Formats: sequence, structure tokens, C-alpha cells
Amino acid sequence: MRYRPKSIIYTKMMTYCATGANGYVGSWLVKSLLGYLPPLTAKSQYFQTKWRGNERLRLFRVDLQGDGSFDDAIKGYDGVFHIAASMEFDISPNHVNLGTTYVQGKVIDPAIKGVRNVLGSCLKSKSVKRVVFTSSISTLTSKDENERWRSIVGETCKIPIDRVLKTKASGWICTLCERQIYVLPKLISEEESFRYEKERGLDLPSSSLSPITGARLFAILSAVNKRMGSIGLVHVQDICIAHLFLMEEPKAEGQYICCVDNIYMHDLLLNHTFTKNFTRLFSVYRVDDDLEERPGLMKPMISSKKLRKLGFQYKYGIEGIIHQQLMLLSILGFLP
Repeated sequence: MRYRPKSIIYTKMMTYCATGANGYVGSWLVKSLLGYLPPLTAKSQYFQTKWRGNERLRLFRVDLQGDGSFDDAIKGYDGVFHIAASMEFDISPNHVNLGTTYVQGKVIDPAIKGVRNVLGSCLKSKSVKRVVFTSSISTLTSKDENERWRSIVGETCKIPIDRVLKTKASGWICTLCERQIYVLPKLISEEESFRYEKERGLDLPSSSLSPITGARLFAILSAVNKRMGSIGLVHVQDICIAHLFLMEEPKAEGQYICCVDNIYMHDLLLNHTFTKNFTRLFSVYRVDDDLEERPGLMKPMISSKKLRKLGFQYKYGIEGIIHQQLMLLSILGFLP
């Protein structure tokens, strides 16, 4: 896919750097960036071997915690998609009650340093004009300060960091490989990015996505469903196009929720048009029925109004997303 910015289609081909290219969203974004001759940053040796020899790619092995690690990768490029996140900390079952020292040293400090390293390299490059930062919908909440359900969840509905530290909100500790903290570094990285933007004058729009799904990540998805009241869905191709849209749209600023629609996990697994015939395949998972048991309660709407108002149009709706997923599972032999 060769994607040229509409505002400069008759001038030059822009070049961009994508961090976290070995991740799910990052690797998909690579396919949408090939026309930009992007440098890619990844820690995985597998991806270095996989992509080596492609003359349209430059691959750098980097470390979020390494001072100046991104300098060479970012230098000379027009923009940066910062997708990589500092999530390398494991918590054994014996450390459920985390101490302040551990959280500060293993979670907060690395998250801040990772953001500063990337954005610092952007400033030093003298060429980077915009950074698109990938955040997570896990930093939002559908409950107000009085723990009442909101009808609409927008970009300003943040979970206060002090509340996460005090109460270990849903998603603070989840089963991901081993037990890992999820929400806190997302919040810290996001807050630090916007602080850096304000202090240093970077142009930094941000896109908030739902957590990536999968068997090992189900605990995170379930935690978000419990806290948000529903799950926000978006096709990975729309995610990539939204990143490109925010990179090129002159009016883009601040944070944007990238979510075509939202649905109860209960409905998604049991009652949806395409999934109702496969109910038994999902019965091993426990679905939280708290919201379902309260008659008349409307699910909070996770709103993408701000992104749509800017002019972004989604290609895939919920029907298309689920249909494609089930067709792929069928082709791979996971469904009858």
C-alpha cells in the first residue's frame, strides 16, 4: 500500500519512523507505511531477520530505556509513530500487594524514561514535524468521580493516576504471560507525552485504541469490559489508516478515541449475528453479567465523535470485523 499525504501529494514522498514494529499494531502499520520508506524499530531478532533485505525498510534494534537509542532511527525523518510501550515487568503471584518503591522503580520511572528517550530523539533530529502517539482505551473509565456510570465516554474521561495507585483499578494486575501491570504505565506514558509536548513544543496527536485481543490477553479485555461497561471495537486496518490520518491532518491535536462502535462482551460472545452459532466455543470464558442483570441500564457509549468530526471515516463496522475474524478462524481450521 503506497500512501501519500493528501496535502503534499504533488511534492515529495514523506518518510516516517515507527517504533514497536515487532508488535501487532506496529507490524500492521508497516504494511501501510511501505510507501514512506520507513525506518522501523524493533527488539525482536525474528523481525530483523524477517524484514532484512527489503530495500524500502530500515530496521533498528533499540531499547526504550537506552539513552539516545532512537537517535539514528529517527534522524532525518519527517514524523514518528510511537507505538512501543514500556511493559517489561513481571510480578510473581507473591507480589500482589505492590510496594511504592517497586512501582516507582519498575513501572513509573521506566515509562517516563521511555517516552523521554523517544521524544528527545525527535527533538534532536531537527527533521521530525509530528509524532503520533498510540495510547490505550484502558486509560479511560466510564464511571465518574462518584462511581456512577456515564452515558458517554470521551477522551477526557481519564482514570486518575492517584486512584490507580490507591485502589489498583481493574486491569492494574492481569494475567499476561505472568502477572503484569497494564493500566499504570499506559497512563504514565500518556501523561508524560503530553507534558513533554507542552513544554518542548512538539506536535503530538494521540490515538486511543482498545486492548489487542487474544487468549493470553483475555484478562485485560475482561477488565476493560468490567470498568467500561462495554468493549470498543475497531478493525486493525482502520487503526493504521487513523494513524496515517492523524499524521497528515493539519488540524489534528490532542487525543482521539479510535473506536467504530462498542458492544457488551456478553453480546459479542453469545448473541451476535455471526457468533451465535459458535456459542459453545466461547463458553469456557466467564462473562461478567453485572450490567446485564440491571434492567433498563444502557451501556456507556465509547465515543469516537472527535475523530469523526475531524473527517475520519471508518471502513469496517462491527459486522465486517466479526465476519472477517470468523472467516479467518474457519480457514485456519479453528472453527467447524
